[in-house]
Amino acid sequence: MTNHVWSFSVAQVRQRLKLRELRVLNDFTALALSVPQLAPSELRQVGGGVPVAGNPIAVIGPGTGLGVSGLIPAGDRYIPLHSEGGHVTYGAASVRESRLLAIIGRRFGHVSAERLVSGPGLVNVYQALGELTGATVEPLSPAEISRRALQGDCAICRDALDTFCSILGTAAGNLVLTLGARAGVYIGGGIVPKLGDYFAQSPFRAAFEHRGRFSRYLAAVPSYVIHAQDPALRGAAQAFDRPPAEIGLFAGE
Repeated sequence: MTNHVWSFSVAQVRQRLKLRELRVLNDFTALALSVPQLAPSELRQVGGGVPVAGNPIAVIGPGTGLGVSGLIPAGDRYIPLHSEGGHVTYGAASVRESRLLAIIGRRFGHVSAERLVSGPGLVNVYQALGELTGATVEPLSPAEISRRALQGDCAICRDALDTFCSILGTAAGNLVLTLGARAGVYIGGGIVPKLGDYFAQSPFRAAFEHRGRFSRYLAAVPSYVIHAQDPALRGAAQAFDRPPAEIGLFAGE
């Protein structure tokens, strides 16, 4: 578990608990499995047109880390992806982002997308902006940065949240292009659904579509924020109807 101190053996846990079967599932694979079950009332569209049926679906979302998955059409159903796409190398989309990358790179060496687009990533962006602008920054949590940004209490917090959403837009656009996900990108995790109306007006969508010759391609792709109750749990329930190899389950390690 990249962002947790836990480690365990699936086989040993199954044996200790005397379970016939124990399946351990990536959280964003579970979230992806929930997407076909979500009702329109559980989604909020942010930009784009209508989904193109029969095409892949992208799933992404910042929380403790940056979760990434997707759904690939296979006949009358979808095959979910077990991905570690949050750990791809971050690529700056502007001169300003290049400067932030250099600052954060001095601390971490390799800078993944997750180092900027996650709860800890929001803090990294906030602190890097302080260094870049010469402003004094306080030791704030991700929730406090978001709160101050949304309430207008702190200009650098708002700058950090805007930058965070912009980088998420770039990451989501990259994922859509990689998968050919013309059926849409679905955004979950523990941060974006809490941003409310701000997110729809944030730099997310502009960064998502800013792709040179493929800007028109991305402008047509709808993006949705998931507002469902426990969607990943609902998706995980689908795992028992799929063979372990199909959804990247850890069934015996």
